[in-house]
Parts: sequence; C-alpha cells; structure tokens
Amino acid sequence: MSRYQHLITDDNRKWWTLGAMCLALFMVMLDNTVVNVALPSIQRDLGTSISGLEWIVNGYTLSFAVLLAVGGRMGDIFGRRRMFVFGVIVFTLASTTAGLAPGNFALVASRVLQGVGAAFMMPGTLSIITDAFPPSERGKAIGTWAGVSALALAVGPVLGGFLTEYVSWRAIFYINVPVGILAVLAATFIVRESRDTTVGRKVDVLGVGILTIGLTAMVLALIEGNSWGWGSLAVLGLVAFSVISLGWFILAELRVKAPIIEFSLFNSRNFIGAVTVAFIISFAMMGVFFFLALYMQNILGYSALEAGVRFLPTTLVIMVFAPLSGRLSDRIGPRWPIVGGMSLIALSLYLFSTTEVGTTFSELLPSFILLGAGIGFTMSPMSTAAMNAVATAKAGVASGILSMFRMIGGTFGVALLGALFQNQAKGRLNETLAGSGLTPDQQGELARSLTGGVPDVQGLAPDQLARLTAASHDAFVYGLTHAMVLSVGVAVVGVFVALVMIRGHGSSVDRQVSADQDAAVAAEAAQAI
Repeated sequence: MSRYQHLITDDNRKWWTLGAMCLALFMVMLDNTVVNVALPSIQRDLGTSISGLEWIVNGYTLSFAVLLAVGGRMGDIFGRRRMFVFGVIVFTLASTTAGLAPGNFALVASRVLQGVGAAFMMPGTLSIITDAFPPSERGKAIGTWAGVSALALAVGPVLGGFLTEYVSWRAIFYINVPVGILAVLAATFIVRESRDTTVGRKVDVLGVGILTIGLTAMVLALIEGNSWGWGSLAVLGLVAFSVISLGWFILAELRVKAPIIEFSLFNSRNFIGAVTVAFIISFAMMGVFFFLALYMQNILGYSALEAGVRFLPTTLVIMVFAPLSGRLSDRIGPRWPIVGGMSLIALSLYLFSTTEVGTTFSELLPSFILLGAGIGFTMSPMSTAAMNAVATAKAGVASGILSMFRMIGGTFGVALLGALFQNQAKGRLNETLAGSGLTPDQQGELARSLTGGVPDVQGLAPDQLARLTAASHDAFVYGLTHAMVLSVGVAVVGVFVALVMIRGHGSSVDRQVSADQDAAVAAEAAQAI
C-alpha cells in the first residue's frame, strides 16, 4: 500500500480514517443481525437444541457488552489503533473458526471470541474518529459513522438470508475474513496512533476482573431471566452478586490512579445525559425489533428473509437522517435534535401499541418510517454530545462507556419487555381458554408456544386447532401492545432527559469544554513527564 501513500495527506487523512473505521464498524454491526436468520439452518446442520441456538446469539452479546468499557480503556492506555487492530484480528480469527465449527460448542465459543474482538473494535472506531476530527466537525463525522451502522443493520438480515439459502450458513462468518484483513491494512497505513498520555501502561487488573464478573452476572441474569424465572434462586443470586460486585468496583476504582472507568467523566451534565439517552434508545429499539420480527413471521406469516426485508424502511431512513442530524448538531447543538428524535420514537412506539391481529404491514409502514427518523435524529447528536463533553485524551474510555450503556440498554429492553410480554400474553390466554376443555398440560404447552406461529398441541381436531391458533395470536398481540406501551413511557423519559441534561447550543459550549479539558490533560501529562 506504500505506492498509494501519496494519496493520503494531512488535509484528507481524517476522511480516510473515517472510511477505515466505518469499514470495521460495518463488519461488527453486520454480525449483530446476520446470524439470526441462519439459526434454523444451523439447528438442522449441527443438531442444536433451542437453548444452544440462544447461546449462539447470547454468547456474542454477553462478551461484547461486558468488555466494551475495558476495550475502550485499553485503547487509551496502550494505543487506540493498536487495540483496534487487536480487536479486528481476534474478530476475524473467531469468524474463521465459527465458519469451520464442527458442533454447537465450537460455534458458541467462536461467537464469544467474536464478542471479545468486537468489544475492542467498537469503542476504538469512535475514539479514533474523535481524535481525528475537531469538535466542530465531529457531528458530521459521527453522523456518517451512525449511518454506516444503520446500513449494516439493514443489510444483515437480507444478506444473511441470501447466503444461508443459496450458499451456506457458514458463509455468513467467512465474509468477515476479507473485510477484517482490509480493515487491518487500512488501520495500519492510514490511522495515526493516539493514547491517553496522562496514564501509564499499568492496567488496573483488579478493576477489570471485578467489572467483568459483575457485568457478566447482570447480563446473564437479564438474558436467562425469562427462561429461568425472575423469582428463581439462580436469577436472584446473580442479581445480588452483580450489585455487590459493581458496588465493590466503584469503591475500588475511586482509589486507583488510572481506573477502567473514570467516574470524573460523569461530572459533565452532557455526558450523563448522552449515556442515559443511549441506554433508553437501545432499550426501546431492541425491544421493538425483537417483538415485531416475531409478529411479522408468526402473525403475518412472512419468512425470516421477508421479515428482514420489511425492516429496511427503518434502517434506510436511519441511514439518511443520521448524517443530516450530525451536521445539524454541529450547527445548533445536540439538545434539540435529540429531543425531536426521541419524540418521534415515542410517537412510533405509540402507533405500534395500537397493533391488532388483523394489522397489515402497509399499516405498520408509517410507524417503521417514524422510528427510523427518530433513531436517525438521536444517535449522531447523542454520540457527539458524549464525545465532545470529554477531553480528546479520554476518548477511548468515554466511547467504551457509551457503547456499554447502549448494549446493556438493549439487553434490558429485550429482557424486561419480554417479561411483561409473557406475563400479559399468558394472562390473556388463560382468560380466553377458560372453559375450553383443554387439560392443564395442553394449556401449558399452548402458553409456551406463544412465540410460535401455530400451537403445538396434540390430539385436537382441525377446527379446534384453528380456534386455539386464533386465541394464541390474540394473546401474542395483547402482550405485544402492552410491551410497546412500556416502551413509549421509557422513550418519553428520554425526551425529558435530553431537555434537562443536554445543553442547548452545545457546539460552542462543548468546544470550549473540550478545549479546557484538553489543556488540563496536557498540563497533567507534562507533570507526569
């Protein structure tokens, strides 16, 4: 690549850097959605159980969410480019072993390693962009970054369905290999190294261990709460262990010179507001995508690929509005784009809460478009507000914290909305089935099949099965609409958080804050030398 080095100048290097980071981001975000549509094929090929399929998804989510803050901090300590390249290499190698996996255990282990690699890559992309661009241009750059993220989410289900149907489910992992190699080369020759010069090379091993254990317990409890039971000893024990561990982590980190999470970042009102909005928007977004994917397949009768295609309006609208909102944030500050975006999300969720069994996709389309516009208007200003609220030297740890809040918000959303859904849907089903003549075992089997298209209840006549299918669909939609109502409330909270916590006209204010913090960090670094 040295023969093309003359194409990269001091003036355009930041744009080349943005392109390299967007390439890697595309690969990470693609893997969030590309696997889901391949699960039935994986089940048939490897003879995997339902719980095994769940861990193909959850293994990635768990390691990704838990290690995001650690990955961001390691970039600050050892160099953001170095840790980013490390993450890409791990992710690429894990993708190769996933494609070669002879059984479910090997596939789950590879997915966990993919999550580890992604946890070092994801905060690296944002912190490297933050270092490359001045505060006045970050909104534009982060808007492009968010647009590429949306494009990957849009392409994932369609590409995954195509490869699974016409090539093999293994191909969805192999496509990461050439992209990973290209990302490593691009980062090596284009991206300039940066790190936090105020800290040494010593890693807070105790902090990493406590945070990893505490977050693992929390995320595991959220993932398994619905299947194990929220009142079960295992879930309650994990929650208690997580609370104790995270409390211990906070006390320990306050005494460390270079903590994994710098709590001084939370002295910024903008930073607190941004990470809170990140949690809220992921809570609402992941819950919507999860349940509406089931609705379109089980109630409307679409295939996995057909359902994935119908999410394109949302993700394509995000792709259009994210760069625009980034530029708008540079001009007027992040507050009003976030307020407007969260308001649109709340409106779309309200419209989703009016869904009925007979609702068609064309009737849902306006809600999907509003949701995409709301997410597009929120994501870029939210990320810009967080990154402009901290010194550039702290970009890695700030990016890791922001990404961690997003991932855990999505996990909370699926878990809590899922718990509400199951409670409401089963209650509705029990009311409908009163006096139906079904045995308790048959009623229990029907309740367990709520997320399936047709109830799997043996020994029933066709007309009786049709009535029970209608009752199951009614219960599903009843639970779905109640889950959407909760999402509306959470989104409205996000509107008020943005109004109260995010500064108006934030571009000039944040520029001064960032400059002051950079000056303070430079002075601290000089003293350290």
